[in-house]
Amino acid sequence: MANCVVAALYHFTPIDDIESFRDAVHAVMDENEVRGTILVAPEGINGTVSGSREGVDALLSHLRAQPGLANLEHKESYTESCPFLRTKVRLKKEIVTMGVEGVDPSRIVGTYVDPQNWNDLISQDDVILIDTRNDYEFQVGTFKGAINPETQSFREFPDYVKSTLDPEKTPKVAMFCTGGIRCEKATSWLKEEGFDEVYHLKGGILNYLEKVEVDDSLWEGECFVFDNRVTVDHDLAPGHYDMCHACRMPISEEDKASNLFEPGVSCPYCHDSLTEEDRARMKERQHQIELARERGEVHLGDEIPGLHEQRRRLKLARKEAQRQRAQ
Repeated sequence: MANCVVAALYHFTPIDDIESFRDAVHAVMDENEVRGTILVAPEGINGTVSGSREGVDALLSHLRAQPGLANLEHKESYTESCPFLRTKVRLKKEIVTMGVEGVDPSRIVGTYVDPQNWNDLISQDDVILIDTRNDYEFQVGTFKGAINPETQSFREFPDYVKSTLDPEKTPKVAMFCTGGIRCEKATSWLKEEGFDEVYHLKGGILNYLEKVEVDDSLWEGECFVFDNRVTVDHDLAPGHYDMCHACRMPISEEDKASNLFEPGVSCPYCHDSLTEEDRARMKERQHQIELARERGEVHLGDEIPGLHEQRRRLKLARKEAQRQRAQ
């Protein structure tokens, strides 16, 4: 078995003293050499971490001992080397940013559907299947027949629904995301907006890939993950995509064959949007990363940055790429 455990976790529950909660979690992660990022907000926690079996178990035990977190669920995968280099526990207004006030998945949420029953649901003719993730994630892989809202961030999802779906004309809506957290908020909000039958995949895509055999699967492609693996395949092993270290866009072998691709500096999605100052900074960072590798060390520039910064860069890069193609 691979040496490193990667655990994705989240839970919606009220947390009163988020500062004290953060400090305690950070101490446990440091003590057990668990790396990664956990977000803490008044509505709950969300994060992905990696470490040894013992270290991750110690963190999970600490979290489940906290008020409201006894039923915390997490999904695991395994890799030869841990994808995170730093330990970060950050305070946020929301653990997943939808930008709609008053959405409370701990009060109302859609109907959970286990992976084993998901195929039957989404194969029904009167079910509208929506991928709540962003466009770049959809392009890497999705469920057969899923609708792409073409959003660049989760904040855009409510506008998509308001402009596209009518609760009086939409009989059944099924939604999914990577680990389940975005669907918790999305289904909660749709219920508040008057949609009656709203379903979501319990545990998200990662849970489906773990529980459903490849021969029975309706999943097509790979699943984007927010760490250095970039994507995982149906066996939850690292996939075939790389990451542009300039814009953080998932890139294929075809993308890397482009004249616009320069390792660590640019790719077809961001090449035309970078300033000369950006390009010079990227080149220097890549140079330092390569020097560190030659010394057998790990440079912090090798690690994917925080989720917020990554999404911001992806959004800007995608919009610029779309603008260039439209010209």
